[in-house]
Amino acid sequence: MKTQSLFIIILAVSMMLAACSKSTDMNDNPLFSPSTLPFETPDFDAIKVEHYRPAFETGMEQELKEMEAIASNSEAPTFENTIVAMEKIGELLNRTRSVFYNLTSAHTNNEIQEIQKEMAPKLAAHSDNILLNADLYDRVKTLYNKRKELDLTEAELKLLEDTHRDFVRAGAQLSEDEKQRMREINERLSTLTTQFQDNLLKITKERSVLVKDKAKLDGLSEDRIAAAKEAAADRGKDNQYLLTITNTTRVPTLKSLHNRELRKRLWKASAYRGVGQDEGIDNRPLILELVKLRAERAELLGYANHAAYKLDPQTAKTPDAALNMLTDLIPPVIDNTEKEAAAIEKMMRKDGIEEDVKPWDWNYYAEKVRQAKYNIDQSKVRPYFELDRVLKDGVFFTMNKLFGISFEERTDLPVYHPDVRVFNVYDKDGEQLGLFYADYFARDSKRGGAWMNAYVSQSHLLDKKPVIVNVMNIPKPAEGEPALISFDNVTTMFHEMGHAVHGLLSDVKYPSQGGTSVPRDFVEFPSTFEEDWAIQPEVLENYAVHYKTGAQISQDLLDKVIEASNFNQGFDTQEYLAATMLDMEWHLLGTNDIPSEVQNFEQRALAKYNLDTEAIPPRYKSPYFAHIFSGGYAANYYAYIWSGVLAADAFAYIQQEGGLTTENGDRFRKYILSQGGSNEAMELYKKYRGQEPEVKHLLKRRGLDTDN
Repeated sequence: MKTQSLFIIILAVSMMLAACSKSTDMNDNPLFSPSTLPFETPDFDAIKVEHYRPAFETGMEQELKEMEAIASNSEAPTFENTIVAMEKIGELLNRTRSVFYNLTSAHTNNEIQEIQKEMAPKLAAHSDNILLNADLYDRVKTLYNKRKELDLTEAELKLLEDTHRDFVRAGAQLSEDEKQRMREINERLSTLTTQFQDNLLKITKERSVLVKDKAKLDGLSEDRIAAAKEAAADRGKDNQYLLTITNTTRVPTLKSLHNRELRKRLWKASAYRGVGQDEGIDNRPLILELVKLRAERAELLGYANHAAYKLDPQTAKTPDAALNMLTDLIPPVIDNTEKEAAAIEKMMRKDGIEEDVKPWDWNYYAEKVRQAKYNIDQSKVRPYFELDRVLKDGVFFTMNKLFGISFEERTDLPVYHPDVRVFNVYDKDGEQLGLFYADYFARDSKRGGAWMNAYVSQSHLLDKKPVIVNVMNIPKPAEGEPALISFDNVTTMFHEMGHAVHGLLSDVKYPSQGGTSVPRDFVEFPSTFEEDWAIQPEVLENYAVHYKTGAQISQDLLDKVIEASNFNQGFDTQEYLAATMLDMEWHLLGTNDIPSEVQNFEQRALAKYNLDTEAIPPRYKSPYFAHIFSGGYAANYYAYIWSGVLAADAFAYIQQEGGLTTENGDRFRKYILSQGGSNEAMELYKKYRGQEPEVKHLLKRRGLDTDN
């Protein structure tokens, strides 16, 4: 008896000590409470790697308890006590996730990657615990079934319908055995996608090309050579030069390098990633398992394949609708690329090269053709595109002219890397809208590509203002040198700001409808729309200023830059379409159709659409196609071209209405940017435009208009 009593006392003390320890951990962990910095922006100086794991664990525990309270509510379900209540929960988990997952892409390390691997299956299981909760689904279903009687606003009805759809698509209507299989699939998928991303980060670093002889870098500008030397020194390779690859098959440096063998080496380093050549890292088995599990999940839910499952909530609705639009583009694109190839081969003959054009030749000789056709030398153009000038007098200038907003840099807030900059964003009436973070330079701790994230999303319900970040991978100049960037990077800065203002100008009540919470094939519309401002004369004239002399770019050179911007569009569009069709073919497979080998499947998929051109490989080959195997674009990569139709149509319309004016910007803001996901995407577009979009403007934008 005494022994039992002693055991009980020891147990009670242990539990009390554990509770005290957890309480102390919570008090010491900055993630456990909202940041006291402006707009709850993360306190990066206070947040340490060891804070993430307990914040994730406790955040999941808290959200499950909050969700269980809603599910077990004895009162009859109402919109307020069920749908709105669900919008308010998960504060700690959402805060932790928003900080952590931006860092996994923008500034990761081994510790973060280990936590990511550990949390991926746990978070997948956590999501299933919510969406497969039968009692919770019953409450949602009850409201959904009588939605017409509830006197809801448009936004409220959309929120209810989307919530019900999320439960159904997660498997809420499945049998218990099927739900268990769904849990297993989701957990495994989360592990595989995380592994794919980790592998790709390691591979991209390893596949950098080291050059010992400076003479082989002939064609690169002095600032690029200096940056390559500095990058090599950072890796402990003094007096050598490191050429980094990007996330795409195409590497920008290929435009300039005169040495054909080095171009070939650099292209192959990019094109043959993830096939077992880099420390044995092979993404191909991950791909085959991923597509099989995705197909199985779709079939469990009653869809023919993963593409049908993914497109159901998009504006396209079905794979056939997307494929019809894509296949209609292929003939004029191929017609263009054949003409481009002929001009390139003619230029190669002048250099004594009698071979067919190879993928490592295309961009180099396309640049020569561009120079000959437009008499434009990129080395003479880049000095007019200094990053800070492009940002402030190009991107910010345009946002001010369109939307009346202004940006003011501040240096008092903590950042996650010294290269990151922070800006206050003010509305036209002087009220602060939120914060904008800019993280533009490439580094080893960052994945390839460019993207926008929200640290805090706008919501009137939660009284939140947005904190938005744009991330890119512009080569960092050598210490003390100006950041002179390519025109492609200029365009990408405008593109990503389009995503940023979608978040910054959001004006919705419910958090799940804020900013870029729209269908995947609509989210690229506002960003692509902003790209075209980069080549408008009134904008170009404002930011295209020589970084040394301060002289404005000449009208002659300006005209050439604008004309040349449409050059090589056949290649650009075909490499994109090849990747898009590859994505669709992977996800049109049923569980019984999964191939045993990746490269052969790729070849057959491209040949099916007459896109198997050796010199124009897909923008991404499968082993490093992060958009679809570790990101959210599986069966949705078509979204860029679909959104491009909307963007080109909207831009043509705004030019017709007077161009770069606040009146035009206010209309775009009212019907598109401020609405987030509070209404059906295509309905928003038709309210803005007055009609559905016409594809002819996209063809003209890409120089593919067959009528011209």
